[in-house]
Formats: sequence, C-alpha cells, structure tokens
Amino acid sequence: MKTTFTQKTILSFFLLCSFHLLAQNKLGRELILIDKDWRFSFGHLYDTKKDFGHAEGYFSYLTKTGFADGPAVSGFDDRAWRKLDLPHDWAVEQPFSENASFSHGFKAVGKNFPEKSIGWYRKKITIPNEDLGRVISLKFDGVFRNSKVFFNGFYLGTQESGYNGFEYDVTAYVNYGGENTIVVRVDASMEEGWFYEGAGIYRHVYLQKTNLIHVALNGTYVTSEIENNNAVITAEVKLENKGHYEGNVEISQTVLDASGKQVASNTESISAPEFYKTNVCSSKLNVKNPLLWDIDSPNLYQLITEIKSEGKVIDQYKTSFGIRTIKFDPENGFFLNGKHVKLKGTNNHQDHAGIGTALPDEIQYYRIKKLKEMGSNAYRCSHHPPTPELLKACDELGMLVIDETRLMGINDYHLNDLKRMMERDRNHPSIFCWSVGNEEWQIEGGITGERITNIMQDFSKSIDPTRPVTVGISSGFKSGISSVVEIMGYNYLGNGDIDAHRNQFKNQPGMGTEEGSTFATRGIYFTDDAKHYQSAYDKKPRPTFYSIEEGWKFYAERPYLAGMFIWTGFDYRGEPTPYGWPSVTSYFGMMDVCGFPKDNVFYLKSWWGKEPVLHVLPHWNWSGMEGKEIEVWTYSNCDEVELFLNKKSLGKKKMEQNGHLEWKVNYVPGTLEAVGYKDGKKVLSDVQKTTGKAENIKLSLDKQNVLKGNVSVVTVETTDKNGLHVPTANDEITFSIKGGKILGVGNGDPTSLESDQFIDDITLVAINNFKEQKETNASLPLQLLNYAENQWTEAFKDRDYKKQAPSYIYKGEFDLKSNSASNMVSFFYKKIGVETVVFINRNKVEPSKEDTQKYILNTSILKEGKNTIHIAATPLQKIKDWDVMNTDPGIIQVITPAEPWKRKLFNGYAQIIIQKDENVGEVVLSASAKGLRAAILKN
Repeated sequence: MKTTFTQKTILSFFLLCSFHLLAQNKLGRELILIDKDWRFSFGHLYDTKKDFGHAEGYFSYLTKTGFADGPAVSGFDDRAWRKLDLPHDWAVEQPFSENASFSHGFKAVGKNFPEKSIGWYRKKITIPNEDLGRVISLKFDGVFRNSKVFFNGFYLGTQESGYNGFEYDVTAYVNYGGENTIVVRVDASMEEGWFYEGAGIYRHVYLQKTNLIHVALNGTYVTSEIENNNAVITAEVKLENKGHYEGNVEISQTVLDASGKQVASNTESISAPEFYKTNVCSSKLNVKNPLLWDIDSPNLYQLITEIKSEGKVIDQYKTSFGIRTIKFDPENGFFLNGKHVKLKGTNNHQDHAGIGTALPDEIQYYRIKKLKEMGSNAYRCSHHPPTPELLKACDELGMLVIDETRLMGINDYHLNDLKRMMERDRNHPSIFCWSVGNEEWQIEGGITGERITNIMQDFSKSIDPTRPVTVGISSGFKSGISSVVEIMGYNYLGNGDIDAHRNQFKNQPGMGTEEGSTFATRGIYFTDDAKHYQSAYDKKPRPTFYSIEEGWKFYAERPYLAGMFIWTGFDYRGEPTPYGWPSVTSYFGMMDVCGFPKDNVFYLKSWWGKEPVLHVLPHWNWSGMEGKEIEVWTYSNCDEVELFLNKKSLGKKKMEQNGHLEWKVNYVPGTLEAVGYKDGKKVLSDVQKTTGKAENIKLSLDKQNVLKGNVSVVTVETTDKNGLHVPTANDEITFSIKGGKILGVGNGDPTSLESDQFIDDITLVAINNFKEQKETNASLPLQLLNYAENQWTEAFKDRDYKKQAPSYIYKGEFDLKSNSASNMVSFFYKKIGVETVVFINRNKVEPSKEDTQKYILNTSILKEGKNTIHIAATPLQKIKDWDVMNTDPGIIQVITPAEPWKRKLFNGYAQIIIQKDENVGEVVLSASAKGLRAAILKN
C-alpha cells in the first residue's frame, strides 16, 4: 500500500510525541536478564512430525511474515515441556555413545542422533503499555548453533555460528500490555570445531529497552594515550536513531574510578542521526595520574555515556575500560605499560566438568583464578569468541587475552563475525592481541593464505588500530601466512625451524601460540595403554612434540619470543588423543576438567610464579611394589632440594633454572619428604605419606577461587583414620542437597562414562490412531459405554462444522515403554470440545486442580505397552468460516525420576558444583558411600 503524505505526517508526529514523552519520564535504557523459566523440548532433525509439525504449514515463516508454525506459534501448548533456566547445554546431559563424535567427546548428539540434535526453547514475557515508543530488542550472548528466533510468531533471523552474540529488534511485533512469546529453535547437528561445543542456549539472554535515540549495539570505543602521568582518553560513541526526531542532543561523557569518583567529564552537542541512521561522536577526556591496568594491579575505570534531550537523560550506557599501553618488539618481546612481560599463557576451550559449556559466571572466575594461581598471565581463546563473562573475569583479575575469531575468510560471513567480535570486545583492557585464524592447513603455506591474512589484518585495523593481529601457524614457518602476519604465532616448535624463520623476518615479532600438547592423567604415574591412562611425568609426548619443560626452556631462553601459550590449561571434553573410545576427554591439560592440578602445574608454578615452590611426586601408596624402583621427581624454584625416605637422606641436588630434579627410589612404605634450600637454609618441605584405607568422606568448599555468588565448587575426597588424603581412592559417592540444586559432577577421569548430570527424564508420548463417533445428545457419559468397532471413523476428517453432532466420543492409543510406580504420567489436554470427559483404559479421570486441562494419571490404571484414551466432548464451533480448529487432543508426558546424584572418586578426588536457591539462608550438601563415614557441608 502506498503511504500518503498525511499518513507520514501523522506517523512522524506520533513518534516525535513518543520521543518527548520518553525524554520527560524515562531513563531510557533497561537491560533485563531473562534466563529464568524457559520451556525446552527436543524436536527432530528431519522428521517434521517429531519436530512438532514445524515447517509443515501451507505458508511458512519464509513465505509470509508472521506465518510461524509448530512451536514457533505463540499459542503453541508447551505445558508438557521441561522447565529450566539458562544457560543450558543439553549435550552434557546426554549419555556417551561409541557412535558419537570423537571430537565432541562421544556425547550422543549430532548427525547420528537426529532425535537429540534439535532443541526448542520457549519463554513468555510481559511488556507493559508504558514501553510503547521505546526500542525493544532481544540480546543473545551465544547459542550453539544455527539458531532461528521467533517473537510472537514472527521470524527474526538465523545465526549460524554458535559463538557470536546477536541482537534482534522486536519493537514492531510487541504485544504491549500483554503476553509475548520468545521461541528459539537450535540445530546442533553440525560441528564448528573439533572439540566439545555443547548444544543449546548456553550463554545469557537479555531483554533490552531503549529510547528511540540510543547508543548503538556495542557503540562505544575507548582508547587512551599516556604522557607525563596524564592519560588522554578518546571516547567514541555511535548513536542510532530509530525515530523521526530531528535536532540536537547532548552527549555527556564521564569517567569514574574504581571507587565511583568522577575523574573526568565532557559534554558536546551534536545533531541527531537521521531516521534509522547512525553517527559517531568523539570526545577527549584527561585523567591525571591514572592507575594503570596491569596483570598484578588490574585497575579499571568506567565511562558513563549519557544522551540528553532538553536537559533530560534519554539513554545511559556504561563501559568498563582500563588505561594501559602494549607493545611487541621483534628483539625483546612484549611490553605492558613499558615493562617487559614474558607471556606465560595457556590455551583453553570453554567447557567444564559436569556442566559442559553452560558455565555460571562464578565458574569463569574460578577457572581464571586457578590459572593465575599456577603463575599464568595470559589466556588464548581457542578457537572462537568467548562469552563476555570470561573477558570480564580477565579484566578484573588481571589476565591478558588473545581474542580469536572462528574462521578465516574475506566475505561477509567471515568479516562480519570478526567485526562483531571486535566491536563487542575492544574495550576490554585484558585483550592485547586479535587472532584471525588458527592452523588453517589448506591455506597456511600459500598465496591464498597471504591474501586472506592481509585483508583480515587491514580490516581489523579499521576497527581497532590499537592492537596487533596474529595467526596460529602449525604447518611450517616458511611462507604464506607466516610471511605477512603482524605477530607470528608459532604452533609447536617441532613443526618448523623457529630460529630460521626469525632470522629471515627479523622485524616480525613472534610468540608461541601453542606449545606442549603433552599427555598426562592426573594421579597416574605408569602409562597403561589398555586402560587409556598416561603417566603424569612431563615427558616428550610424540617425536615432533616437546614436553612442557622443553617448550618453556626454548621460549624462556629467547628474548625475541614474547612467550608461549601451552596447549592446554584445562583438559576438555573431546579430542581424546592419543586414544579413542572409551576415552572422552583430552589429556593435554595442566589441570583436569575439574581444575584439579596435574603435577605439571607445579613445574609451571615454580618458574612462572613469584612464591617459593616445592612439590614432590608421585604419591607414596604403592602396595605390592615393595622393593621396586619408583621415579621420584621434584618441582621447585629453590636452589637445592634434598630427598628423604623415612628420614634417611637420598641426596641433595642443585636445581637447574627452569628444570626439575629426579631420583630413583626403591619403594618402601612410609614418608617421602623433599626439603628445599635457598642460600643454604631450609625454606620449604613437601611430604608424600603412605596412607591407610579410606574411612571418611571430606567435603571442602573452594572459597578462594570462586566469585561470591550463589554457585559454589566443592571438592570431594576421602581420608584415612589419621585424616590423610587417600590418593588412590575411587569410591562412588552419593550426594543429596537441601536449599539448592546440584549443577554437575566430575572427577577428571578421561575414561569415565558416568553421567555428568542426574535429571528427571521427560518423554512425550503421542496419541495415535485418533478416531471418533457421533453422539445423538449433548449429555456426556460418566461411565464409558461400549461402542461398535465398525462405527469408528478418522477424527475430524471431512467435518462439516455447520452441521456438527451434539457431542462426540473420541478414541486414541498411546504406548508406554514401562509403567513403573515411580513414574509420573500426565495427559496435557488440548481443547477439542467445550465440555470434556476423559477416560484412560476405560477409567474416568479428573482434571487437576491447578490446571483444568491437565490430567494426572495414576499408574494403577496404566499398563506397559498399548493404552487407550477416550474423550467425550461437545464440539467447538467456528466463529468465522476461515477459523482453523484444533484437532490435536494433546500429549502424554512421562516423567521418570532421576537416580540420586553420584560420582566415583578418581585418584582421590571428585568435584560437585552446587547452586543455592534464591532467598535461602543455607544450603546443605550431604555425601555418603558404602563403608565410609558420611559428610555434611553447610554453606
């Protein structure tokens, strides 16, 4: 329809009035976390019937605007679906299968499991009438993967990658003053990486409300230059106008220090952007005697950006930032704030034991603190953009970051993903380098790689010229990307001659973006290929790869190399090299998937950290090996270490810089003690004692490494009668909790096929073979009559809605795989009549009190196998001829209660992650096991 001048004028007047109303009465911006109370169910990869009839409509959401179908329709009945909170990873909930993906840790998700590769999420929200005239949008931090989002039945878009955040404007589709429905269909059938990636809405989701004129998505960019104890802050802000307002607005920029004190401010008047356009305003602010952001003192500032109209604030946007300088030097490595810093980094994927990729914010802090505790000062996001909360933790705790995009390329798919990552993340002071690729073997060594790298580097500089660009290279360091990348990223010194490359490109700084790739199983000291266990001694893993010690010595001894990033800080699910099934996690980590340290942690802590360190390995429980030779190592930064067995000295040895010490010791039970000396004086000792059998369960709350919040990390172990930790214990521990819930359990065993989570199983059972017979009166039976079998006809087929019978009797069937007394079975009725009576196996059932269209079915009237349902109903009447009448009688929900939470200890340890309920003063965790004294932990 052609819009007239008068219509345009009225529309402009309405929007202008709305703008002024907001300017007078509203602050403008609200960001509301909407993680609570979603509904979830599995769909199906290709069977549309099992996908709730999605994409079966005559008109689809791609054909006509607003024509969603199946679960994407606002009125879809999701009462039988599971209720959950986000973040959510459905992959971690699944069992293991040998037919599943090696790279994803053999979890039963993906192309071979079409019934567990599509997930539907639905949530209802209310948006008040007062929000009319604002911009309403949905913000997703990340969905794995290939998500389609609908709002009130309107298709908003598709986001293919599982790692980039995205935002949709839903303003035009809102039901103001009423209920609104968000629907997300997630397709996790295809992998992006070669590591565990999870499945579902595994990051946060927000509802955002702003003024028509507002700071655009990721619309601030803060940089600084330091000179003579003065920092000149350039605060760039991008404004967006989704209204017809014309005129000037004021941009107020205020810098606050960590205490909230104002240290700089500036105000400018600029013209508002035109309708659906943006413009950029740049301000200069001076901060005197700035507190610099550093890995030891991560000082942060906050920029408060306010947009004002007629003196009223219509939008406020907060940006956390830090003031610091970075520099790579081809001769001397990396400098932070003018001070030389050797990069002591780790690579990491984003999953954690028991919870997969759906990490609570507290666990992000836990993991970064564990790395800092090891002495690490740098983190490489391998190999995709991270969740925002990880970067927040790195900013606040002082951890340098390489931020990495998912895929190299020069088209919109690649460059737009890179741009979105950089614009989202570029205000984080922790980020010191952008990575635009990793081990792209197809292009690394040739002209195509050069071209792509040059374009991506220049494109990156157009977005953020303050940071350099790197690529991780692994197929030789001679040509292609290696010859043009700004900061050379060496992946494994065994893959090429690093010194030769440096001599050829002396003006190109470099660092080890991956090094090590060693194999170790926590608590194991003899490799057992039959059991898929690798010894934890730091030894060369493969001929062309190097031990952690060999790798660190190489980089530590070369000033021109900025440092190295170990593969990896933590073990991760998937890629269980050098084994396959039933190994389901990697062996590369310095810590296991729980964050329990392997012995290599103490090597790094000795030479990466600042505190005195002494660690002796292995444990000293070797029953049956009396008299046999055991390798004993010590990791330390002491000058000398002396080893004692049962108080008898086995010799004192001098510690080599960046090295370790070894003894051969014939096993005798008792006490193995290492004593460390500095300047000839004893400064440290470490002891391994032979313990008795496990008698007690011990629960310990990690208060040091977890951010204060509702989520806690608990270490589970056993002790002997003397209270000594038993390093060889593998007892199965059962848990229960009051005042909270358990999120996940783990133990670091790379071959464990135990469940990560114990949740009720919800099965939806369809009603099939649905038939009907006409009744001659409107009275509904209180007892089921006998009906002639030859009178049944297909329900609703060729129904003449103008000549309906007074009532109908319907019959259907549903199959139950089991009829356990512990199961909870319900019939969620979808209205097919005005008045209704329901019979199950000829037994009349009553609706529940809380929901008159829900029938709770007692297992005494059910049976394993085929069950019958009869529904007597007076018919619904069409109001308009084109009304679409419901013909679906509903769904049977079967809830099978979960087993109690449990986990075996692995080499003495397990971990449990708990979450306290809101408004609860105390959470109580109980642990028990056969033959052990139980434990209770209160928090």
